Amino acid sequence: MDKLKIPYPIIVEGKYDKLKLSLVCEGLIIKTDGFGVFKKNEKAALIRALASKTPLIVLTDSDGGGRVIRSHVSSLVPRDKLIQLYIPRIEGKEKRKSEPSKAGTLGVEGMETELLYGLLRPFSEESGGEAAFKLQKIANNPLKKVDLYIDGLTGGENSALKRDEVAKKFGLPEGMSAGALLEALRVVASYEEYLEAVGREEKTQEE
Repeated sequence: MDKLKIPYPIIVEGKYDKLKLSLVCEGLIIKTDGFGVFKKNEKAALIRALASKTPLIVLTDSDGGGRVIRSHVSSLVPRDKLIQLYIPRIEGKEKRKSEPSKAGTLGVEGMETELLYGLLRPFSEESGGEAAFKLQKIANNPLKKVDLYIDGLTGGENSALKRDEVAKKFGLPEGMSAGALLEALRVVASYEEYLEAVGREEKTQEE
């Protein structure tokens, strides 16, 4: 399997994530150094500077810490400059660790290379125009937060549970906020696939 050439910078949490991705792709991989990104102004400045020139790929773990880091990175730059990629929630522990993480799930470093290859390939130079097409497809996806409200994924007593159920159908991690789920779904699903997943037959949102 030849390494992918990724034209967009990829943001990950730590050095082991970076090492794992280096087996899959060539390109700029930026470490947040875990929660260190909250303390390092130069790291935030780098992320903002890169985002002024190119979209950024964000690929963090599916646990609580990963969601916090993803949220912080997302607050630094415009939403239309971020490509939010998510690893599935898989129970286990990395080989280098003596014990599993607090969440009991694998992080980016624990993912199979084939899975990471599949996540990144649509955004590679090898895909030709597919990367640009993918970004345009995301931009044109009519899925909005009002859809999540209509379908009970936000604003209701059981909304968190319903979000988890929809997330599972698309291989996304549990515990996502409504905003995070919306951004992820716009990447991984068409509007029609979303409607099918929630059991709604037709579009009802106002234009």
